[in-house]
Amino acid sequence: MRAIRLKAPGGLDNLFAGTAESGALGPHDVRVRLHASSLNYHDYIVVLGGIPTPDGRIPMSDGAGVVLETGPAVSDFAVGDHVVSTFFPLWLAGPPTLAALAAVPGDRNDGYAREEVVAAATAFTHAPAGYSHAEAATLTCAGLTAWRALFVEAALQPGDTVLVQGTGGVSIFALQFAKAAGATVIATSSSDAKLERLKALGADHLINYKQDEAWGMTARALTGGRGVDHVVEIGGAGTLTQSIAATRLCGNIALIGVLAGFAGNVPTAAIMAGNVRINGLTVGSREQQIAMIRAIEANGIKPVIDSRFSLEAIGDAFRHQASATHFGKICLEW
Repeated sequence: MRAIRLKAPGGLDNLFAGTAESGALGPHDVRVRLHASSLNYHDYIVVLGGIPTPDGRIPMSDGAGVVLETGPAVSDFAVGDHVVSTFFPLWLAGPPTLAALAAVPGDRNDGYAREEVVAAATAFTHAPAGYSHAEAATLTCAGLTAWRALFVEAALQPGDTVLVQGTGGVSIFALQFAKAAGATVIATSSSDAKLERLKALGADHLINYKQDEAWGMTARALTGGRGVDHVVEIGGAGTLTQSIAATRLCGNIALIGVLAGFAGNVPTAAIMAGNVRINGLTVGSREQQIAMIRAIEANGIKPVIDSRFSLEAIGDAFRHQASATHFGKICLEW
């Protein structure tokens, strides 16, 4: 069967079309015909060689498709079910542990840039009813990260104010989830055109951070000076100072990305004075994914897909991601 592989030490030009075997079916396994994946910053770092992997690794942490066969001990799935992968196949429920985070598809194990896979049934959940495979594939990393940030770690309540940054997959999911829960959303972007699209998705307040370097204080002012309850922080060191300025006393910052820098000055005095809670997190558990999918079905939320590429055009898909011109998720379909 077809598969995309990555030559060591990585690089977009080192992605190549190859083959792979799906493996033997064990009693607790499912065989899945994969049809889609979606691009995340984690995948981009992997294919660039920023996270070293063995020569010939199959990339991509997100996968969605149809169950072709089930092992005799599998009761949660049936042939024909539409399923979506989990980011941490060993993290089923409860708090994260080192063991639970030990196996990431496309990173520490072969991923989903292939036609077929055999894996433990617990490495998948049902896809939301009515979702295409591409739509389902957006949930594994981006959707679940936003869900955990807001509802697991921050315990978002109706009437809270949420600050989201940019127009990537996590930020747009956070906007959609927050609005579905009755929150007020402040959205930032460097593009006025993208801000208008965020407004169409329900954003209540818009800030162009290129035109307003003190956007953290602007966000605070939009709350009457109280500060926002929750920030979904995707920038990292480059934006954290402004996020802290925006956050209310004892507010929450979910640190889930480093798009604006891996290291920088940390305003420790402001963190202490504001009693700000900064919580680093990486995606979530299978149990949390199931809860997210129930909420998606109840609220009719659909992901925003920017563009779709074939499996063989994976390099072009990553180049489009690197251009930072996309709005929402970039998907692979085959």
